Amino acid sequence: MTLKYSNILVAVDGSKSAEYAFKKAVQIAKRNQATLILVHVVDTRAYVAIDAYDGTMANRAGKYAEDLLAGYRKEATKLGVENINAIIEYGSPKTVIPRKVAKEINADLIICGATGLNAVERLLIGSVSEHITRSAKCDVLVVRSEVEEEEI
Repeated sequence: MTLKYSNILVAVDGSKSAEYAFKKAVQIAKRNQATLILVHVVDTRAYVAIDAYDGTMANRAGKYAEDLLAGYRKEATKLGVENINAIIEYGSPKTVIPRKVAKEINADLIICGATGLNAVERLLIGSVSEHITRSAKCDVLVVRSEVEEEEI
């Protein structure tokens, strides 16, 4: 049994919590000389009905994802991570991250923030991090931020 991580998947959505998860992922990737895989899932459930009338929403969401990942990639490189990949997926982050992306890239660690951008969904049906923790086949690190502690 090896105690070293090789493929670290970090979920980013632009939230403060995801920023903390990213920073922790960079440090762990450097210590393990691991590949850092950045993933952003465009939650298509949010605009399926609206987008039927106006196809620009999907384009804007895709552009946001590209810009977000480019920024994280640049920062990770500047901080000394050598192997970085970025993935944009579409669907529900709760299922896409642990069941599709983690499986495809053979992740041995998933890192995510404790809370993301969708507060309404978290209130009604549970957080993305909670679902990832329950359904992932590898280790999961849920990172809490100072912002969350202040909210309590």
